[in-house]
Formats: sequence, C-alpha cells, structure tokens
Amino acid sequence: MSRKTLIVSSDNSHKIMEIRDILKDLPITVLSKTEAGYGDIEVIEDGDTLEENATKKAVEIAQKANAIVIADDTGLFVDKLNGEPGVYSARYSGENATYSSNNKKLLTKLEGVPLEERTAMFKTIIAIVLEDKNIKLTSGECSGKIGFEPRGEKGFGYDPLFIVDGYGKTFAELGEEIKNTISHRANALRNLKEELKKFLEDEGNENSSNK
Repeated sequence: MSRKTLIVSSDNSHKIMEIRDILKDLPITVLSKTEAGYGDIEVIEDGDTLEENATKKAVEIAQKANAIVIADDTGLFVDKLNGEPGVYSARYSGENATYSSNNKKLLTKLEGVPLEERTAMFKTIIAIVLEDKNIKLTSGECSGKIGFEPRGEKGFGYDPLFIVDGYGKTFAELGEEIKNTISHRANALRNLKEELKKFLEDEGNENSSNK
C-alpha cells in the first residue's frame, strides 16, 4: 500500500505531535500546513457551528493540495447557559479574549449556580477531506461540570474550570497524560483513526479488484 500524506490545517506543534502519535501505525505521513507549503493560508472561523468551522478550514487547503486534509474545532457547551460559549469558546470575552478573561466571564455568568447544575460538555469536531474531495466528520465529547474557581496548573483554556466526570479533578489538575486519553480531542482523534483505516482498506480492496 502506498504511503499517504495527511495535512493538518494547523501549525500547533502539540496538535501535530498528538496526531502523529495516534496515526503512527498507519501508512500516513502527517504534515503541518506550513510543512506542506500552505502556511500563508489563514481561515476566518465565522461559522455558526463547530462543523462549519472545521470543514471550512479543511476545504480551504484541500482545494490546493493533492492529499488528505483535516481540521478541527472545539467548543465548551454549558447546559445552564443554553450551550454557551459553544462555537465562540475561544473569543467568548471579546475579540482580544485571553484564557483568563474567558474563564472570568464564564464564572460570572454562573454565579450563584450550584455545582450539580453546572453541567457542561467539551466537544471536538474533525473534518476530513479525502483525496477524492469527499468530506467526512468525526467527533469526540467529554462531560463534566464547571467549578467555582480555577484549579490546577497543567492545562490551558477552560481546563482549570472543567471538572471531569468520574475524576473529580479539572483537566488542569489531571495533566496532559491523562487528558490525552480521555478528552474530547482524544476521542475525536480515535474516531479519525477508524475513518482513515476504513478509507485505506476500501482503497486497498478497490485497487486489488482492479488488477
């Protein structure tokens, strides 16, 4: 089976390493968008859903590349706030949002709400554009509750506030090693791997039947 190239619509080195690790036993070479020569492409994430944003980022590069392209988008959905911050998670407190200002806004909005009503879900959507330009979506979720104050030093974003169901600790307290096995992104990446396996198997079967 010939080796495939997969371009990630990102230059986040941590993300690229994580994807390389989870796909390491597949015949796939993972490249960041800069490594693939598309570092100048900047996509405005103005979709109304995670699915729209992820698809937009993947399609933008796939139009120019003869490779598999993936892109992801993640949001935190708090039940008590009707799903806020959701698709606006990264810029919840405004255009110049920081992790700290986003967390502060979230805590302010949940002031006075008891812990049992602070249920929330992290969700990651990964858009995959295959070589034939067909688009597939995979997702991953992780449930928890929003704490009353930041806890832990090891995370980023909303990690210090998100108390993971079944663990009683925030992502920032659990650290990368555990987070990378139970998180929304980890679940979405496992589902990505299954989709790519199916694609490679289908292509292999098609090639052998054409011989």
